[in-house]
Amino acid sequence: MQGMDFALAQIADRVRAAAADQTPLRIRGGGTKDFHGLALHGEVLDTRALRGILSYEPSELVVTVRAGTPLAELEAALAEQGQCLPFEPPHFAKTPSDAATVGGMVAAGLSGPARASVGAVRDYLLGVTLINGRAELLTFGGQVMKNVAGYDVSRLMAGAWGTLGLLTEVSLKVLPVSPAEATLRFDHIPQADALRQLHAWGGQPLPLNASCWVQDGDSGTLYVRLRGAVAAVEAACKSMGGTRMDNAAVAADWVACREQTLPWFADRARRPDHALWRLSVPATAPVLSLPGGATPLVEWHGALRWVQAPESDAEALRAAASAVGGSASVFVASSAGPASAGGHFDLNSKALEAIHARLKHSFDPAGIFNPGRVARGW
Repeated sequence: MQGMDFALAQIADRVRAAAADQTPLRIRGGGTKDFHGLALHGEVLDTRALRGILSYEPSELVVTVRAGTPLAELEAALAEQGQCLPFEPPHFAKTPSDAATVGGMVAAGLSGPARASVGAVRDYLLGVTLINGRAELLTFGGQVMKNVAGYDVSRLMAGAWGTLGLLTEVSLKVLPVSPAEATLRFDHIPQADALRQLHAWGGQPLPLNASCWVQDGDSGTLYVRLRGAVAAVEAACKSMGGTRMDNAAVAADWVACREQTLPWFADRARRPDHALWRLSVPATAPVLSLPGGATPLVEWHGALRWVQAPESDAEALRAAASAVGGSASVFVASSAGPASAGGHFDLNSKALEAIHARLKHSFDPAGIFNPGRVARGW
């Protein structure tokens, strides 16, 4: 504990000095998500010295962990108790030495295939401890769901990309692993039919957990994962149809979907001028008219559509998403690399920009944390 207190004091001293000198700092854990964001500026401030599970009560479904702890380490500890992070956070580790951290998971706010059914990272975030831009150690929230009086400040940190403060500890709600799971495959199904079917299933009491529609050659294939009670999953398999897949064999495919290593994502390497676009739309939105006849990969029961297209198609893609009440942003820029970001956050609302700017000034008045990562100028 003394070593951890020393590491925390060192980080606080560095933040204090950076604020005094107006020196930008780039908060970094495993760096597995450095590809995302407008830019990477500042001296690297490594959080990995803040490591370890502080408390874990399986019977209470709560874990408190230091922000620099490898995400895989936390997931392994939960798995030993038959529990998990149900929102399936992506790691995006490109090499065996890469290790996504828990703090990075919260800061990025990204969720995997089950997001539409179980909720996002922020929905499981109970509390955080952070160092703000004044080098003050602040604690928000706690270790139970009903602990909020006033603003739920801890959840602001989910998806803030380190612009509001450096996370040192997080408390998370966890859930038991579902007693039953099954994946159904539906072959030769066009995108429009897949979306209609997903919409219909969504209105029924089915244990839907995740879905993925992908174009394979001239035909489309829909994968639907069910999780829940044994009786519910078995009944759904009988009523929904399709081909039931072997759980052990298909598990790697769902991980590949989460980590964006499916062949559909890898195909972008053949077109280096293409960016990976993320279109967030209502799940009930129909097939979108996309520039160049692009065919998306569809997740979250229709609410998330990945598109590969040049960044010059920005206006057309944003118009297509906006027409159905959604938004479009660059997730991986064509120019993004190991040390250079380029993904665009969708902050087109002036009111939203103003709120973000005020929050930024309140938590980080000197503007030293991850400048330019989310928005130009702060």
